[in-house]
Amino acid sequence: MAPSLRNFIGAWLTALVVVLLVLPDRAHAQGESAVPFLLISPNSRASGIGETGTGSVDDASAIFWNPAALAFLEGSEISITHANWLPQFQQSDLFYDYLNYHQKMDDIGGTVGVSVTYLNLGEFIQTSSASPDPIGRFKSFEFAVTAGYATKAFDDLAVGMNLRFIHSALSPFGTDQEEGEGIASTISVDLAAMYRPTSLDVPLIGDIGNKFSAGINLSNLGPKVTYIDADQADPLPTNLRIGFGYKLFDDEFNSLTYSVDFSRLLVRRRPDGTSDPFYKAIFSAWSDGTGLRKVNTSMGVEYWYGSPKLIALRIGHFFEDPTFGNRNFTTYGAGIRYDIYGFDFSYISAEDNHPLSDTIRFSLLIGWGGQL
Repeated sequence: MAPSLRNFIGAWLTALVVVLLVLPDRAHAQGESAVPFLLISPNSRASGIGETGTGSVDDASAIFWNPAALAFLEGSEISITHANWLPQFQQSDLFYDYLNYHQKMDDIGGTVGVSVTYLNLGEFIQTSSASPDPIGRFKSFEFAVTAGYATKAFDDLAVGMNLRFIHSALSPFGTDQEEGEGIASTISVDLAAMYRPTSLDVPLIGDIGNKFSAGINLSNLGPKVTYIDADQADPLPTNLRIGFGYKLFDDEFNSLTYSVDFSRLLVRRRPDGTSDPFYKAIFSAWSDGTGLRKVNTSMGVEYWYGSPKLIALRIGHFFEDPTFGNRNFTTYGAGIRYDIYGFDFSYISAEDNHPLSDTIRFSLLIGWGGQL
């Protein structure tokens, strides 16, 4: 790869990681993976409770948080989420959209899900090395299409799997006399499990069946993203999530659920700029000297009123180690359900000038044959 094109693509990847995953003053954490948009919390409901859901999700967004949870869903549901991304930058053409759908299919003994994720990065001006004058314009965007399947291995335990196609279009051309372009495609796989016991006796506590749930999701396992040549390929954002949910109380008209997630990026970058393949990085990432400090913690509570569910209030918090991104913010959310329709929104409150501050997500839902 010629230096200028390599630098161009590298700068894009670094910028994406900075604005999506880390704060600008942590330069050593930049550029860990390509396509970091795959880690964005996609739906308003989970975003309102601190960006949690691995152990508590019970709607179509399970295909992101924990595809195994799809097996516990009834009927079908479709939802769409929109967010003007990074509002602090005041770029109207920077936005994020997410569409998902699930359908229980008794004939195949499980539930299928489909999702489409789209991040629009805006329009940019093309210039040459000889002059700063514009010679053209181009648009940058990334998207992923995911198909998932989940089934119950036992009444209380489900397993799930996703297959994902990823396309990243950063730049449609090289620079100067170079050949090649900043466009790449690849695939990835997610593996997950969800445990929702109907009966579970815990010493000194009693039976917590139908109250407690736990899940694990290992996502974005796949080959590296190659824009020009394999020697300069960047790893996918392979991520491990472990989550728990617990219903603090649940009666005819009121329920309160606590959720907590722990997540860690399993990417291993070497000092020479190379990176381990995903099947090695899921182990080697733990031995890079950072250990548990790279584990992000998110938690939140969700309150529902109504029979059936009518109005929801949500609050949560997301914490990341200051030396590895320092994303530290509080989330708020609310929702409403009526018949087969639902609406959710969430809001992020963070420090002034934080790139995620004032991010608002809106989600619309329609469900059939189940309860939203």
